[in-house]
Amino acid sequence: MGADDLFKKRREARKQRLHEYKTPKANSFLIVTEGKCTEPLYFKGMQKLIKTKIGGMIEVIEAPHIDIHGEGCSTGKLIEITERIVKEAKIIYQNVWVVFDKDEFNDFDQAIKDGIAKGYKIAWSNQSFEYWLYLHFNYSDSALHREDWNIKLDEIFKEYNLGNGMYQKNYEDIYNMVNIYDGVNTAIKNAKRRMADFEKEGGKPSEYNPGTTVYKLVEKLKYYLSE
Repeated sequence: MGADDLFKKRREARKQRLHEYKTPKANSFLIVTEGKCTEPLYFKGMQKLIKTKIGGMIEVIEAPHIDIHGEGCSTGKLIEITERIVKEAKIIYQNVWVVFDKDEFNDFDQAIKDGIAKGYKIAWSNQSFEYWLYLHFNYSDSALHREDWNIKLDEIFKEYNLGNGMYQKNYEDIYNMVNIYDGVNTAIKNAKRRMADFEKEGGKPSEYNPGTTVYKLVEKLKYYLSE
C-alpha cells in the first residue's frame, strides 16, 4: 500500500471517529440563511430573547441550542453548504432549517426538494423575506417584486418611526422592531391565512407569489418564549 493510500485511509478513519463521537442535542436548531443581513439578524433577535428568558427558568425548560449562519449564495448552493455545516458540526442538530428567497433564482423549487430530501426543513419566501416582514403589519396577497416590498416597508418604518425612518437590511434589532404591537403573532396569522390554499392544494412554491413558510420556523422558536 502506497503512502498516499495509507494517508487517505487514516483520514477517513479519523472522520468516522469524529462522526461516531457526535451526540444528538435536544432542543437544538441549525438555521442557515441565504441572506447575510436581515434574515440572520431577525433570528438572532429571537435567539437572544430565548437565551435571556430560559436562563431564568432553566428548571422548567431546557434552553435550545441555536446556531445561525448567514451565507449569501444561490439557493442550490445553500443546500450544499448546509450539508457541509451539518457534517462538520460537533453535535447532531435536532432541527435543521434552511431559509431562502425566490428572488430571481431558477433553482428555487429544486432546492426546496433537495433540502427536504436531506431531512432539512425549509422556510422559503416568494419573492423575498421582506414579504414576511410586511406581514407583521398588514395582510397582502399581491404579487409584487421584492423591491416593491422594500418600498412598502419604507412606508411602514416611516409611519411607525422605526429605525431611522426607513427600512434597511442591517438593523441588528430588526426582530423587536417589527414585533411592535404584537407584530410576530400578526405575521404568523397573516402567513397562515395566505398559505392555507397552498398547504391544501400544493403546487410549486415558485408559482405561489406571494408566499412564505417562515412562520413555521418562527412558531417553533416562539414556543420557547411562551409563558
